[in-house]
Amino acid sequence: MHCPFCHTSETKVIDSRLVAEGQQVRRRRECTSCSERFTSFETAELVMPRVVKSDGSRQPFDEEKLKSGILKALEKRPVGIEEIDAVMVRITHNLRAKGEREVSSRSVGEEVMDALRDVDEVAYVRFASVYRSFKDLNEFREELDRMQQEAE
Repeated sequence: MHCPFCHTSETKVIDSRLVAEGQQVRRRRECTSCSERFTSFETAELVMPRVVKSDGSRQPFDEEKLKSGILKALEKRPVGIEEIDAVMVRITHNLRAKGEREVSSRSVGEEVMDALRDVDEVAYVRFASVYRSFKDLNEFREELDRMQQEAE
């Protein structure tokens, strides 16, 4: 790794630790030339499947778009950032675990709804109302009735 201070390519690792629930390695490094110290983070680069939209177009999986939708559903809800990160990890893990090169946008939406249902029911209904394009109050009622039946 190149030193960010003097740009020499020779650095040595002083300390390594697992961070982010074991998803990253934090390495403390020292430049052999200028003796400056800095930290680097290492993560596994795992390929996410492409998303097949309802119109048949294909797009690369966009984690920021996924997080944005989840954050909108959770807006002003009592859910911590740790829980949001856990939801993101769960969804991406489930999509990778399918082992497919392509997944439908419907499949991604269902994963999000399953995760939100466990975290916050109001956020789940918000997301479902947009995702399933609820047209009126009856569709909201039907979804709420279905949730209540599952809870009983």
